[in-house]
Amino acid sequence: MKNSMPILLVDDDSTDALLFERAIEKLNITNPLVRLTDCKEALEYLHNQNHTKPWIIFTDLNTPQLNGIEFLRAVKADQTLKNIIVIVLSGSGDESDVAESYKLGAASYMVKPSDHKKLVDIIGTALAYWTLSELPHERMTSKPDCPSPCDKSKRN
Repeated sequence: MKNSMPILLVDDDSTDALLFERAIEKLNITNPLVRLTDCKEALEYLHNQNHTKPWIIFTDLNTPQLNGIEFLRAVKADQTLKNIIVIVLSGSGDESDVAESYKLGAASYMVKPSDHKKLVDIIGTALAYWTLSELPHERMTSKPDCPSPCDKSKRN
């Protein structure tokens, strides 16, 4: 099935995670959503052969045991994980965080908005873009069946 690969969300804030989950539902995304609360836990999940690898990861930078920068460094250094799309979705708009994230291979860096509609738009746009993009590895043929980037009727 085209939309069978999970989306991984790494965020220790339960409110932010719930808002993300609601945004995915509003966008009618049917991929399983795996939510983990720490980047260390996310690395363990990604290295576990019993788990289906996600096609995309949304990560916060500030998680308790391992921060998002170290997580991004570890993912992009690992030959089995480096092609997974990693989007930083953080409360920090600090220029050094943005620059370091891109330097380490983040596909995108987005600051969490306070408005839920804007969050839905951000997630919808990111998923639509990466769904339409041609990627250099076979496993990405199982991307989600996202709504059209122009179909904002499902986002309201």
